[in-house]
Amino acid sequence: MSLHDDAVRVLETYEGQEELRGIYLEHLAARPDGMWKSCEAGHVTASALVIDAERGRVLLTLHKKLGMWLQMGGHCEPQDGSLAAAALREATEESGIQGLTLLPGGPVQLDRHGIPAPCHWHLDVQYAAQAPAGAVEEISEESLDLRWFAYDEVAAVADGSVVRLLDRTRAALSGRVRG
Repeated sequence: MSLHDDAVRVLETYEGQEELRGIYLEHLAARPDGMWKSCEAGHVTASALVIDAERGRVLLTLHKKLGMWLQMGGHCEPQDGSLAAAALREATEESGIQGLTLLPGGPVQLDRHGIPAPCHWHLDVQYAAQAPAGAVEEISEESLDLRWFAYDEVAAVADGSVVRLLDRTRAALSGRVRG
C-alpha cells in the first residue's frame, strides 16, 4: 500500500471534523502528489504531540523557522510506510527520544494551516505519542529549544491548534470518544 493510499484509508476511517476531513480527501483524490512537499497546492503532513501522561506534561519544540512552540512533525518522506510511521519518525527525530509509542486509535486531530509560498497549505494529520519512563529529550537542528510544559502551561506558550491537540489528546487518554 502506498503512503497516499494509507492516508486515504486513515482519513476515511477518522471520526470527527467531517468538513475538514472532506477537504483532505478531496485534495488527495485530485492530486496523486498530494503527500509530498513538492505539491504546491498543499500537502499532507504528519505530526505527534509527545506526552508524559504520568507527569501531566507535553514536550514542545520551539520551531526554528516559525519561532513558535509546536508539537513535533513535518513532511512525509518516501520511506514512510504510513502516516502513523511518518508522525512517529518526525516525533523521534525532533525530540531525540527513542521508544515513543503512538496512542492507539489513529489520529487525534486534523489541522489545516496556511504556509508561505510557493506552497499554500499544510494538511496536518496529528497523532499523540507517549514518551517512555525516564525519557531524555535532545534538541534537533530544526529546533531553537525543546521543553516540557505542564498541561495547564500550554495555553500560555502555544497557539490554539496546539491547545486543541492537547485537549483532544487528553480526551483520548481518558477514553472519551473523539468527534
